[in-house]
Amino acid sequence: MNLEADRMFGESPALLRVMDDVSRVAPLRKPVLIVGERGTGKELIAARMHFLSERWEGVFLKMNCAAISDSLLESELFGHEPGAFTGATKLHQGRFERANGGTLFLDELATTSSLVQEKILRIIEYGEFERLGGQRTLSVDVRLVAATNEDLPSLAAAGKFRADLLDRLAFDVITLPPLRERGSDILLLAEQFAINMATSLGWEIFPGFTDQAMETMLRYRWPGNIRELKNAVERAVYRGSPAGPIEQIVLDPFDSPYRPGSRASPATPASDETQQSARSLTPAITSETKPLPPAPEFPLDLREMVKNLEIDTIRAALDKAKHNQRKAAELLNLSYHQFRGYLKKYRLTGSDADSSDGDDDDDQ
Repeated sequence: MNLEADRMFGESPALLRVMDDVSRVAPLRKPVLIVGERGTGKELIAARMHFLSERWEGVFLKMNCAAISDSLLESELFGHEPGAFTGATKLHQGRFERANGGTLFLDELATTSSLVQEKILRIIEYGEFERLGGQRTLSVDVRLVAATNEDLPSLAAAGKFRADLLDRLAFDVITLPPLRERGSDILLLAEQFAINMATSLGWEIFPGFTDQAMETMLRYRWPGNIRELKNAVERAVYRGSPAGPIEQIVLDPFDSPYRPGSRASPATPASDETQQSARSLTPAITSETKPLPPAPEFPLDLREMVKNLEIDTIRAALDKAKHNQRKAAELLNLSYHQFRGYLKKYRLTGSDADSSDGDDDDDQ
């Protein structure tokens, strides 16, 4: 494992308390249960626990119990003998056997069957198990770290999870805070993800984020937690450019007017408003056809051309609105903050953008 690449970053009080708890429980041989929403870094906490323990030179194995069917999970965890079932032609060592002397991390433990839970309980209590189809009892020394995003006490009360296994797993419980409760860590994590992505793209430097991009990240709730933040930042970097700060954070990559299920079917008639707009445009098109703009001369600097077009359009809107920024934003179908972002981006100040309608506090 690359520890540097898989470190837990953060300085928020909520995360620091978790790190202290991990440091205290890591040297013990007791099982530990990690609880947290998806994407909060449960696997990274388990790895940290392993490498802070006396088992750090041993193997650290991990397995997502929800990623494999119940019929195969038992074999993957405990192994099987030749002939144990159809297709079992060779001896197979399970994860517990292979993790002997080290740590086994089991994610999504709540999805396991009662039979698997019973065998896990026996290993925790006695360190013993049998392979599928085997007659010999094997002994192992494994530190078990389990994780879940479910409320296991409620599942145990409803009879959907073994209460005795929960009692043994809950020697200590590490509960990870969601990213929305780690406000001071969001930009720190975003910068680290962005630097790593910029490096993989071959950029010499990461140019940073604009104020608008940082505000977007701080205001969002991040239901997918760190994993969602990482995807959003990496997506923003690869769509951006090393020539300037990252401006836009796309939170929903599926957001599109052409998204399946969001567009009308071919048999659906156009709305009355659409039909009326089409009728109002028809005379203009037939009676006064506007000439096409001249074709650009190549080669050209596309970025510079787009930049100049945006600047000229913004200045024209300001002139039309008599330099009232809110009215100019409305003319361009932009929010006030989006319009202010363009002014900052192109440094259009002074005579270019004099009036903000007397409401500069909104830009703080």
